Amino acid sequence: MKVARKTKSTRGRPSARPAPAKKTAARAAKGVKKKAPARPKPPSEGLAFGEFEALRKQLDLTLDELSARLGLTRSAIAQRKAAGHLTTDESGKVVCYARLLGHAMHLFGGLTEARHWLKTPQRGLHGAVPLDYAKTDLGAREVENLLAQLGQESP
Repeated sequence: MKVARKTKSTRGRPSARPAPAKKTAARAAKGVKKKAPARPKPPSEGLAFGEFEALRKQLDLTLDELSARLGLTRSAIAQRKAAGHLTTDESGKVVCYARLLGHAMHLFGGLTEARHWLKTPQRGLHGAVPLDYAKTDLGAREVENLLAQLGQESP
C-alpha cells in the first residue's frame, strides 16, 4: 500500500508542510548585530626552539653559555627542545638578545665585530660584559642605551 504525501497545495488548500519563509537581505540584517572584529589571541606558545639554536650559533656560544645567560637550566633546555618551542618569557629573552646583536651588527658593521663587542667588558657598563649585563630587562636597556650612545658618537 502506498502512502500519499501532500507536498503541494491544490485548489487553495494548504500543504502538509509549510514552505520555509524566504528571508530578504533587509529582513535578515534587521535582527543581526554586527560583531566587533576578533582580537588576536596572545600566543600560547613561544618561539620555535630553532630560534634559540640560531641565536646561539650567531653569537658563537655553547649551549651552556647561552642557557646560563638566559637563566635556563639544562633540563629546561631539554624540555623545550622536546616540545619544539620556548615559553613566551624565554622567547622574549631570545628576542632581546637578537635585538642587541642586530643593533651591534649595524653599529660595528658585521657579525664578527658585534660578537666581539658583546663578549668584551665595556667601560660604559662599569666593566661588565654586555651579554652578561643584559640578563635582566634593565640591564638589556642599559646595553641598548650604550649602543645608541656609541652610534651617536661615530661619524
